[in-house]
Amino acid sequence: SVRKNSGRSAGGKRRAQEYKELVKDEKVKMILCAAGGDFMAEMLPYTDLKCLTEHPKWIMGSSDPTNLLFPLTVKHDIATLYGFNAGYNGKNERFEKDNLRLLKGEIPVQRSFTRYKEFIESIQEEKRYLHEVSWKSSKGDVRLEGRLIGGCFDVIATLIGTPYDGVKDFIERYKDDGILWYFDNFAFNSLQTYLSLLQMKSAGWFDHCRGILIGRTAFPNEESISYEEAYRRVFRNIPYLSEMDIGHTDPHFTLINGALCRLDYKQGKGSLRFFLK
Repeated sequence: SVRKNSGRSAGGKRRAQEYKELVKDEKVKMILCAAGGDFMAEMLPYTDLKCLTEHPKWIMGSSDPTNLLFPLTVKHDIATLYGFNAGYNGKNERFEKDNLRLLKGEIPVQRSFTRYKEFIESIQEEKRYLHEVSWKSSKGDVRLEGRLIGGCFDVIATLIGTPYDGVKDFIERYKDDGILWYFDNFAFNSLQTYLSLLQMKSAGWFDHCRGILIGRTAFPNEESISYEEAYRRVFRNIPYLSEMDIGHTDPHFTLINGALCRLDYKQGKGSLRFFLK
């Protein structure tokens, strides 16, 4: 159903069946999500998440595929990649090469970039990077280490308290490693972001948390409260970085859900390194 040009490529049950066929096919070495999908959550009740443990392979996507990537990692301890969808029009740049190196089994150090382009500029295939990259830190120069989990914030917020949550068990299993969260906010305004973060905090999602990594919001809209104030109020003593090279703006990092990682930040720039154990 992947090539159908419609709001839904197929019903949720059909898409879940096709996903399982790909997982079980030994000729398929990797599953790359075609694109984001507003209705992807419909396939979750029919999806056999455990089957990937019997047929291990990388599955990678960005944005809405968080519906699948996130529960695979938190509920079943399967590492997944938050990086690209197949529809991405690549130009063989450094961040794309880093992604390919990860897929081939290398572990490159991913370093912050000099300039970026906003999401709408990427859609319009604007080739120029107009905006200066400058990460922001709540604690100044910092090193953060822990086991990474996250994805598209808009999607994760809809999974709280559902059968696809599994976060409390995940962070309890890896509390000795410490947890690093990352969030890629597509279109939540600042008030929605604040209220969702409060809900996550009340649900215990930030227990054993050593740091929060936040990308640039694709469609920022501040309402009643600024994004920065929302972060400050919720995270309090948890160090956080924002405006990072994560998510919908190019260039961006490839992130491994479930992997140990170390992030080093100094004066607006930083680097990220994964450790597969």
